Amino acid sequence: MLLFIGIESFFIFSFILLLLFCYWKIFEKAGQPGWASIVPIYNMIVMCRIAKKPGYWVLLQFIPYIGAIFSIWIINRMVKGFGKSEGFTVGLIFLGFIFLPIWAFDNSEYDPNRLD
Repeated sequence: MLLFIGIESFFIFSFILLLLFCYWKIFEKAGQPGWASIVPIYNMIVMCRIAKKPGYWVLLQFIPYIGAIFSIWIINRMVKGFGKSEGFTVGLIFLGFIFLPIWAFDNSEYDPNRLD
């Protein structure tokens, strides 16, 4: 039983590291510092910058139910900045563990002019 807990913990930890590394790469592709992806709250501020939304949207993400809508909206804007469609946003929401590495390691480039 103890061995199973150790193996399970290893896989969970590896999965979390993979997601953190993916966000690090996405932030760097957008011209932001990668370390910002691992700092709580500040990563939300940087995501608003990438999505070209005002900083007070970070506060809106903490409102129950409405926060989920604004979070999805920010992710959708970030995805569009990399030239991807709304379908990719849906994929990130429902199958993020698959779509996040695709987004991090593909050859898409961030262009803030796509968000105007």
